[in-house]
Amino acid sequence: MRTLFALVTLTTMAAPLAAQGWIEPPVAVLGNGVSKIRTAVHVTVSGRIAQVEVEEWFRNDGTILGEGDYLYPLPGEAVFSNFSLFQGDQELRGETMDAARARSIYEEIVRRKRDPALIELVGHGMVRARIFPINPGETRKITLRYTQVMERAGGALHFQYAAGSRHDGTPRPIRDGAVIRPSRPADIPLSFVLEIADGDAFRDPFSPTHGVEVERRDGRIRVRPEGNLRGNFALFLPLARGLVGVTMATHKPSEDPGYFMLTLSPGDADGESAPRDMTVVVDVSGSMSGEKLDQAKAALRQVLGSLGERDRFRLIAFSNMVSTHSRDWIEVSERTLRAARRWVDGLNADGGTNIAGALREAFRLESDESRLPIVLFLTDGLPSVGEENPERIAQQAEQLRNRARVFAFGVGYDVNTYLLDRLTAAGRGATEYVEPTEDVERAIGTLATKIQHPVLTDLEIDDVPVRLSEIYPLELPDLFAGEELIVFGRYAALDHDRAGALRLTARRAGRTERFTTDVTFPAHQLGSDFIPRLWASRKLGHLARQIRIEGHSADLEREIRETALRYGLLSEYTSYLVQEPEVVAADALRAGSIAMFQSANARRASGRSSGAAVPASPPVGRKAVQAAERQRVQREVASAADLDRLEESFADEATGLRLVAGRWFRPDRDMWIDTAHRGSASVVEVEIYSKTYFDLLQALPELERWLTELESVLIAGAETSIKFVAERAPSIEGNALARLVQEFRGH
Repeated sequence: MRTLFALVTLTTMAAPLAAQGWIEPPVAVLGNGVSKIRTAVHVTVSGRIAQVEVEEWFRNDGTILGEGDYLYPLPGEAVFSNFSLFQGDQELRGETMDAARARSIYEEIVRRKRDPALIELVGHGMVRARIFPINPGETRKITLRYTQVMERAGGALHFQYAAGSRHDGTPRPIRDGAVIRPSRPADIPLSFVLEIADGDAFRDPFSPTHGVEVERRDGRIRVRPEGNLRGNFALFLPLARGLVGVTMATHKPSEDPGYFMLTLSPGDADGESAPRDMTVVVDVSGSMSGEKLDQAKAALRQVLGSLGERDRFRLIAFSNMVSTHSRDWIEVSERTLRAARRWVDGLNADGGTNIAGALREAFRLESDESRLPIVLFLTDGLPSVGEENPERIAQQAEQLRNRARVFAFGVGYDVNTYLLDRLTAAGRGATEYVEPTEDVERAIGTLATKIQHPVLTDLEIDDVPVRLSEIYPLELPDLFAGEELIVFGRYAALDHDRAGALRLTARRAGRTERFTTDVTFPAHQLGSDFIPRLWASRKLGHLARQIRIEGHSADLEREIRETALRYGLLSEYTSYLVQEPEVVAADALRAGSIAMFQSANARRASGRSSGAAVPASPPVGRKAVQAAERQRVQREVASAADLDRLEESFADEATGLRLVAGRWFRPDRDMWIDTAHRGSASVVEVEIYSKTYFDLLQALPELERWLTELESVLIAGAETSIKFVAERAPSIEGNALARLVQEFRGH
């Protein structure tokens, strides 16, 4: 095993399977020293056409002539034309292949090199051309130019780019239990710029896969990805037509229900935004004294500064008693704002926490249909004056709330997450938890800016050509100028494509308006594989909040666990190790100090009968606040980059474990073991790089996320786990393969 590991590592280092194109030497050639040193991608958009130019520099650091095929991945379902390829000034004769034809080539390279870095490109098309030999010590540039016809996605254009993997080799354990982590070379420099000449024809582009920087200058738009560009890059360019741009993207990989992503882009504010009735409620109990009160005062001044001339406002402070700046709504003017700031300056922190009384006062006044009522509620403590029962406080607030939108801020760890989450769940708002080291002013100031100009309220999906289900968020929030609203959901399994009109209804400045865009729901489409995991994250965040509000049940826990396992996401019920103490001790002696963290909830769940409720977790304290904030991020996740940041927040909690696509893996001899695997689950062995291996990748595309990073690995499924081994294993075909897929997914 040591020899094989060293050979694979050296082979990979010599011919890295890196981002964009690479040079694949002939099978019989050894010692090829050609490697890529830089890539530059420039895309120019005109109408629906994207002109793509890729420049890549290769250097031969070997001692013999470098030769082979230049291979370049193409997004699987995009349309290409006007293809040209040059090595320096010499034109190369190349060919393009669709995804089906290219698949066998990708699989053969993966199988021959015994390295999984190309697995994520299986399903993409390919450009292939034989290059001229590169002399030892020589650097040559290869230039690829092609035209991509961008697909319509509702009221937007959809651009795709296959960046591929950007690493060489992966850590692999060897038989004595020690984990060898081969050094990874620095990322190959990559510059990527997309320019739109007619920038006024588009709203701001956005990406559900990567963070992007958008710059407008002289009527042009320039887009750059943030940080390193890895994997498949998707970019949507909303057309600047009408009040709101509507973007629809879909993903339909099998006979199961499909996935969709609906994005509403309102653009900048105009005179049609709804006037607001803003009520700000701030806790001034004794625990708010000092820096917290200073930050809260600064935040209140920011809110006052965000008010428009047609808005009205109220200010409420509470401790033992509830005090108001005014009993009635106040019109915005320079005089009234000066008076309000003086009132804020005079606030002092003292006494207890009368949350029930503050909420009664906040909801006392109603607003007419033409105005949007918003309540900002800030507290750092538990109810200690008046009604103290969180359930009764929440019930009273829901009875009084009427149309008000509620946004809450819990400061520190002494807040009741159940109460705050329930208030905002019913009020089309959100709760943000501000930890002791974080800035209250920043959190409230960010929200005040976001909700400054309401464009559409009371949004609903009115009509659609297919049946939709599991839509998140469950209740569509209001749409504010400059802020995109992204909705994820499922649509019914289809036997043929369905096209038609998607209609939305909403209120705008007191009147009902309808918006329509033409959409297509395909029976099969693989172009947007980022959607399922984003949808699943939203679902997990919703289910976790449901448990927080309604209490634990085995059914909800099982749904969270199965969703997290299938889509490779983190949850309280999957990021754990279940092992006997003697096994933990043996592993520690063999592999060194490994942080084994366990989940008592998960252990209890394994022996619990379906539908049996168990006591809810305490809603107060550091763990409760951090879990509630993590669930909020899950519910609001909008891009794969958001998911990466969420996973990174877990990464510091484990030593000796490896986090890959939402799951923790521990080294065990020559394998990586999914920590979600239960000892009682059945295990099916599959030979690495065999026909069954690639058939499974096609049937279970979710495996790709782990198999591109780990070679010999056991991956836990809902009912059956799959163990990928180097040794020969029986092939699995036909009904047996279909049954394995069902058992892995649990349905």
